[in-house]
Amino acid sequence: MGLLGDELAFARALTAQENESVMALGIRKRYPADAHLLAEGDRSRHVLIVLQGWATVSVSTDRGATRLILGLRGPGELLGEMAALDSHPRSATVRALGPVEVQLIPGDAFRRFLALHPRVSGLVIRQLTFRLRSADQERSALASLTVLQRLASRLAELSRPEPAGPYATSRVGPLHTGTVVHLAQDELAATVGATREAVAKALRLLRAQHIVRTGNRMVEILDPALLALLADGHQG
Repeated sequence: MGLLGDELAFARALTAQENESVMALGIRKRYPADAHLLAEGDRSRHVLIVLQGWATVSVSTDRGATRLILGLRGPGELLGEMAALDSHPRSATVRALGPVEVQLIPGDAFRRFLALHPRVSGLVIRQLTFRLRSADQERSALASLTVLQRLASRLAELSRPEPAGPYATSRVGPLHTGTVVHLAQDELAATVGATREAVAKALRLLRAQHIVRTGNRMVEILDPALLALLADGHQG
């Protein structure tokens, strides 16, 4: 399973000159916590490059009000590129986890830039391909793994150290500090495609084995090695 953009974030892969040129296409914009950066079904065409903060990417499900979180996007990542390229309605909603700052670039300007810069266009294609593969993995996990396995895998993923780089400290704050994951139970449930009740039951099992400790909007990982074993299917 993969909720985070493990592939090199779009802005990180740009050269200094490319980065400067891309940023010059747009304006900086700030969003408060819980604000919608992009809305599923909307016909806007602009793209966003996350500068600071984290946001969830989610889609509506067959259960109506229930949403499934497909990804968590942080600094350096490009958002909204599909609608900018194919002129179809937005395929997902992007919501700020905490305060978020982005560079907002009009779709027309972004498309013209890609036409003149084949290497950057290739980076966008690589990102799209990676996200499609991740979505396939998520669907496979939903079909084949238990809620406990999915939750263990998700917690292990969210708590691992951020790789070094220009945005390396960005995970500290609303999402992750050390071995503590800052998400409420209903948010965790949405990231694994389960009900809040099922996730609460799985967390009770993890607490009973002293693998995690929970609190208000937080899960602390006490035994990362055992959590990883559970994620791999070793349920004892």
